[in-house]
Amino acid sequence: MVKIYQKAPEFKTQGYQDGKISDYSLKDWSGKWTVLFFYPLDFTFVCPTELQQFSERHDAFKRLNAQVASVSVDSPYSHQAWSKGELKEQRYPMLADLNHSISTAYGCYLEDKGIALRATYIIDPQGTLQWMEHNPLNVGRSADEVLRVLTALQTGELCGAGWKAGEQTLTKKLGLK
Repeated sequence: MVKIYQKAPEFKTQGYQDGKISDYSLKDWSGKWTVLFFYPLDFTFVCPTELQQFSERHDAFKRLNAQVASVSVDSPYSHQAWSKGELKEQRYPMLADLNHSISTAYGCYLEDKGIALRATYIIDPQGTLQWMEHNPLNVGRSADEVLRVLTALQTGELCGAGWKAGEQTLTKKLGLK
Protein backbone atom coordinates (compact mmCIF):
# COMPACT_ATOMS: atom_id res chain seq x y z
CA MET A 1 0.00 0.00 0.00
CA VAL A 2 1.27 3.44 -0.87
CA LYS A 3 2.05 5.88 1.93
CA ILE A 4 2.26 9.64 2.13
CA TYR A 5 5.61 11.05 0.90
CA GLN A 6 6.21 7.94 -1.24
CA LYS A 7 6.11 7.82 -5.02
CA ALA A 8 2.59 7.14 -6.21
CA PRO A 9 2.22 3.79 -7.99
CA GLU A 10 2.39 4.11 -11.77
CA PHE A 11 -0.39 2.61 -13.84
CA LYS A 12 -1.56 2.18 -17.42
CA THR A 13 -5.20 1.58 -18.20
CA GLN A 14 -8.07 2.50 -20.45
CA GLY A 15 -10.62 5.13 -19.58
CA TYR A 16 -13.54 7.04 -20.97
CA GLN A 17 -13.86 10.79 -21.53
CA ASP A 18 -15.48 13.10 -24.07
CA GLY A 19 -17.17 10.34 -26.03
CA LYS A 20 -14.12 8.16 -26.53
CA ILE A 21 -12.13 5.39 -24.93
CA SER A 22 -8.40 6.10 -24.66
CA ASP A 23 -5.26 4.87 -22.91
CA TYR A 24 -4.17 6.66 -19.74
CA SER A 25 -1.25 6.49 -17.34
CA LEU A 26 -0.19 8.46 -14.28
CA LYS A 27 2.74 9.76 -16.35
CA ASP A 28 0.23 11.60 -18.57
CA TRP A 29 -0.18 14.12 -15.75
CA SER A 30 3.48 14.53 -14.82
CA GLY A 31 4.13 18.15 -13.84
CA LYS A 32 0.56 18.61 -12.60
CA TRP A 33 -1.14 17.89 -9.34
CA THR A 34 -3.27 14.76 -9.72
CA VAL A 35 -6.46 14.01 -7.79
CA LEU A 36 -7.18 10.33 -8.19
CA PHE A 37 -10.43 9.18 -6.63
CA PHE A 38 -11.69 5.63 -6.45
CA TYR A 39 -15.34 4.67 -6.18
CA PRO A 40 -17.00 1.23 -5.88
CA LEU A 41 -19.14 0.79 -9.02
CA ASP A 42 -20.96 2.45 -11.87
CA PHE A 43 -24.79 2.50 -11.74
CA THR A 44 -25.00 2.81 -7.95
CA PHE A 45 -26.56 5.32 -5.57
CA VAL A 46 -23.85 7.30 -3.73
CA CYS A 47 -21.23 7.23 -6.52
CA PRO A 48 -23.01 9.55 -8.97
CA THR A 49 -23.32 12.25 -6.29
CA GLU A 50 -19.54 12.26 -5.88
CA LEU A 51 -18.69 12.05 -9.56
CA GLN A 52 -21.04 14.87 -10.38
CA GLN A 53 -19.62 17.06 -7.62
CA PHE A 54 -16.06 16.56 -8.90
CA SER A 55 -17.26 17.39 -12.42
CA GLU A 56 -18.99 20.56 -11.19
CA ARG A 57 -15.72 21.64 -9.49
CA HIS A 58 -13.61 20.83 -12.57
CA ASP A 59 -12.70 24.46 -13.31
CA ALA A 60 -11.58 25.04 -9.70
CA PHE A 61 -9.26 22.02 -9.89
CA LYS A 62 -7.97 23.17 -13.28
CA ARG A 63 -7.12 26.62 -11.87
CA LEU A 64 -4.95 24.81 -9.30
CA ASN A 65 -3.07 22.94 -12.08
CA ALA A 66 -4.73 19.69 -11.02
CA GLN A 67 -5.95 16.81 -13.15
CA VAL A 68 -8.87 14.88 -11.68
CA ALA A 69 -9.49 11.24 -12.63
CA SER A 70 -11.92 8.71 -11.22
CA VAL A 71 -11.23 4.97 -11.00
CA SER A 72 -13.51 1.96 -10.53
CA VAL A 73 -13.41 -1.75 -11.29
CA ASP A 74 -15.84 -1.19 -14.19
CA SER A 75 -14.85 -1.28 -17.86
CA PRO A 76 -14.48 1.87 -19.96
CA TYR A 77 -17.57 0.68 -21.84
CA SER A 78 -19.56 0.67 -18.61
CA HIS A 79 -18.29 4.20 -17.89
CA GLN A 80 -19.39 5.23 -21.38
CA ALA A 81 -22.88 3.75 -20.97
CA TRP A 82 -23.33 5.36 -17.54
CA SER A 83 -22.11 8.75 -18.83
CA LYS A 84 -24.56 8.68 -21.70
CA GLY A 85 -27.41 7.89 -19.31
CA GLU A 86 -28.25 8.98 -15.79
CA LEU A 87 -24.73 10.13 -14.83
CA LYS A 88 -24.15 12.62 -17.68
CA GLU A 89 -20.77 13.31 -19.25
CA GLN A 90 -18.01 13.96 -16.76
CA ARG A 91 -15.30 16.58 -17.28
CA TYR A 92 -12.43 14.25 -16.37
CA PRO A 93 -11.33 10.74 -17.37
CA MET A 94 -13.13 7.78 -15.82
CA LEU A 95 -10.51 5.03 -15.56
CA ALA A 96 -11.02 1.27 -15.62
CA ASP A 97 -9.36 -1.03 -13.07
CA LEU A 98 -10.63 -4.35 -14.39
CA ASN A 99 -7.82 -6.46 -12.94
CA HIS A 100 -7.82 -4.48 -9.64
CA SER A 101 -4.11 -3.73 -9.96
CA ILE A 102 -4.48 0.03 -9.50
CA SER A 103 -6.75 -0.14 -6.44
CA THR A 104 -4.54 -2.87 -4.96
CA ALA A 105 -1.36 -0.80 -5.48
CA TYR A 106 -3.01 2.20 -3.81
CA GLY A 107 -4.29 0.06 -0.91
CA CYS A 108 -8.01 0.62 -1.36
CA TYR A 109 -9.14 -2.65 -2.96
CA LEU A 110 -11.64 -4.66 -0.90
CA GLU A 111 -10.86 -8.21 -1.96
CA ASP A 112 -13.86 -9.73 -0.19
CA LYS A 113 -16.23 -7.43 -2.11
CA GLY A 114 -14.35 -7.17 -5.43
CA ILE A 115 -14.52 -3.35 -5.40
CA ALA A 116 -12.54 -0.33 -4.20
CA LEU A 117 -13.29 1.83 -1.20
CA ARG A 118 -14.18 5.46 -1.70
CA ALA A 119 -10.55 6.56 -1.61
CA THR A 120 -8.96 9.85 -2.66
CA TYR A 121 -5.29 10.58 -3.35
CA ILE A 122 -3.55 13.86 -4.08
CA ILE A 123 -0.27 13.43 -5.95
CA ASP A 124 2.13 16.33 -6.42
CA PRO A 125 3.69 17.32 -9.77
CA GLN A 126 6.77 15.17 -9.01
CA GLY A 127 4.62 12.04 -8.54
CA THR A 128 4.76 11.90 -4.74
CA LEU A 129 1.66 11.10 -2.73
CA GLN A 130 0.87 14.08 -0.49
CA TRP A 131 -2.58 13.22 0.91
CA MET A 132 -5.04 10.35 1.05
CA GLU A 133 -8.45 9.71 2.52
CA HIS A 134 -10.47 6.50 2.71
CA ASN A 135 -14.22 6.62 3.20
CA PRO A 136 -16.65 3.78 3.93
CA LEU A 137 -18.83 2.52 1.09
CA ASN A 138 -22.00 4.15 2.40
CA VAL A 139 -20.68 7.72 2.89
CA GLY A 140 -19.78 10.02 0.00
CA ARG A 141 -16.79 12.34 0.07
CA SER A 142 -16.73 16.09 -0.53
CA ALA A 143 -14.99 17.55 -3.58
CA ASP A 144 -14.90 20.86 -1.68
CA GLU A 145 -12.78 19.30 1.07
CA VAL A 146 -10.41 17.84 -1.53
CA LEU A 147 -10.10 21.32 -3.07
CA ARG A 148 -9.38 22.81 0.37
CA VAL A 149 -6.65 20.25 1.06
CA LEU A 150 -5.12 20.68 -2.41
CA THR A 151 -5.00 24.45 -1.91
CA ALA A 152 -3.40 24.01 1.53
CA LEU A 153 -0.78 21.62 0.13
CA GLN A 154 0.07 24.09 -2.60
CA THR A 155 0.89 26.80 -0.03
CA GLY A 156 3.79 24.66 1.22
CA GLU A 157 3.07 26.14 4.65
CA LEU A 158 1.48 25.07 7.93
CA CYS A 159 -2.31 25.16 7.59
CA GLY A 160 -4.40 24.53 10.67
CA ALA A 161 -7.66 22.63 10.95
CA GLY A 162 -10.42 24.36 9.04
CA TRP A 163 -7.98 26.59 7.12
CA LYS A 164 -9.49 27.97 3.91
CA ALA A 165 -8.01 29.59 0.81
CA GLY A 166 -7.43 33.30 1.39
CA GLU A 167 -6.86 32.91 5.12
CA GLN A 168 -3.49 33.44 6.72
CA THR A 169 -1.50 30.25 7.19
CA LEU A 170 -0.08 29.33 10.59
CA THR A 171 3.38 29.76 9.11
CA LYS A 172 2.71 33.45 8.48
CA LYS A 173 0.62 33.97 11.60
CA LEU A 174 3.45 32.64 13.76
CA GLY A 175 6.17 34.43 11.77
CA LEU A 176 7.91 31.19 10.84
CA LYS A 177 8.73 32.28 7.31
